[in-house]
Amino acid sequence: MRRALITGAAGFIGSHLAERLIADGLAITGVDNFVSGARENVEALAGPRFAFHERDVSGGLEWVEGPLDYVLHLASPASPPDYLKYPIETLLVGSAGTHAALELAARTGAVFLLASTSEIYGDPERHPQNESYWGNVNSIGPRSCYDEAKRYAEAATMAYRRARGVNTRIVRIFNTYGPRMRVEDGRAVTNFAAQALRGEDITIYGDGSQTRSFCFVSDLVEGLVRLIRSEVEEPVNLGNPAEMTILEMAKIVIELSGSSSKIIHKPLPVDDPRRRRPDISRAREKLGWEPKVEFREGLRRTIDYYLAAGKI
Repeated sequence: MRRALITGAAGFIGSHLAERLIADGLAITGVDNFVSGARENVEALAGPRFAFHERDVSGGLEWVEGPLDYVLHLASPASPPDYLKYPIETLLVGSAGTHAALELAARTGAVFLLASTSEIYGDPERHPQNESYWGNVNSIGPRSCYDEAKRYAEAATMAYRRARGVNTRIVRIFNTYGPRMRVEDGRAVTNFAAQALRGEDITIYGDGSQTRSFCFVSDLVEGLVRLIRSEVEEPVNLGNPAEMTILEMAKIVIELSGSSSKIIHKPLPVDDPRRRRPDISRAREKLGWEPKVEFREGLRRTIDYYLAAGKI
C-alpha cells in the first residue's frame, strides 16, 4: 500500500488532502501540533488507513519509520491573525520544519511537496503573477514572518533537489476557501460569511478595490494530487484566475446569506497586497488542471457547512 506523510494534517487544506488520498487508496501518517489545525479535522479522518501524531515538525521527523511514497509539507500558520500571533513558530516551521521534511524525503526516497504560497509575490508589481516573477516583499514588515518563511522554504527545497537529488514539487497556493476553514480564520471569506450570518456589519479593510482570486478547496486538492503524480520540477501556481474586488465579494456574501448586514470600512493593514491573481498557464499545460467550482457555488457550499455544523 502506498503511504504518505502529511505535515499540517489537521489544517484546512491538509485534512482535505488527507481525505482525498485515503479515498485514492493511500495510507496516511498525519502530523500536526494544533497551532492552527483543528482536532475535529483529525477525528473526521479516523480509520484504519490514517495514523496521527501530535508533534511539532520543527523538532524533527527522525522518529518516522517505514517506507514512504510522499512527504507532503503543509504545516504552517497561513492566515494573518495566526502568523502575526505566532511569528517565530511560523519562521521555524518554514525553516527547521522544511529541513526536517526534506531530510525525511531524502532518507526514504519519497516525492516531496512543499506547500508554498502566493504571498511569496508580496504586493506584486506584475499582474497577473506567473511563476517567473520574483516578487515584491517587505522583508522586515509584519507579514514577513510568513512571506520570507515560504521563500526560504522554496530555496531549501531547490537546494535539496540540486545537492541531494530529492524528487521535489513546489506549489504556490492562492486564496483557497471552503468547508473546514475556521470561522475565526481571519481571512476575507470566513470573516464576511460569519459577520453576514450573524447580522453584523461586514468589515472591509481599505476601500475594497483591492482584488483577490478565490479557489474552492476541492479544486485545489485536485491540483495538488496531479502535481505530486507529475514530473514537474518548477513551482506551479494553483488558484482561480477569476479576479474580483473585495467589495464585490462582500456583496455576494450578503446576497447568498440573505443578510441585512451593512458594509463598513477600516484602514488597510500594512503590506496588504493590492492585487492578486494567478497566471495558471503552467498548471493548465503541465497538469491539465484548472478550477471548476464557480465562486457563488463554492461560497454556498461553505455557508451551508457553517450552518449545518453549527459553527455560527
